[in-house]
Amino acid sequence: MDIEKLYREYFTPVYRYTLSLVHDPDMAEEITQETFFRALKKINDYR
Repeated sequence: MDIEKLYREYFTPVYRYTLSLVHDPDMAEEITQETFFRALKKINDYR
């Protein structure tokens, strides 16, 4: 699965979950993007 497809598929569910926690759309988007950034940095460590 390529990274762009992964991002498109999971961005909305991750964003909605984050929004349910922080109740701030801007912060939820920032946290969601940071989540994907951190996951992609570690993707080569995943087994």
